[in-house]
Amino acid sequence: MPSDQYHTVKEVAELLKVSEMMVRRWIKDGELRAIDIGKGWRIGSEDLDIFLARHATQPADQTRATTGKRPEASDGQESGE
Repeated sequence: MPSDQYHTVKEVAELLKVSEMMVRRWIKDGELRAIDIGKGWRIGSEDLDIFLARHATQPADQTRATTGKRPEASDGQESGE
């Protein structure tokens, strides 16, 4: 997203499919950086990208996530022994 673009609380809530109250809570708790311009909060595109990157999750074990199986034991022993 371009860094000079700003979003309202409502726009961010719709984009993330959460309530406006949740977005305001993230702002109040310091999780989502925003500026108060008098008519309401504005969230910069770059700040939103940073927030999303910090809250992204990835599988702990890529092998298990793609195959559903645990990786083989690395010391040459069978798993489960």
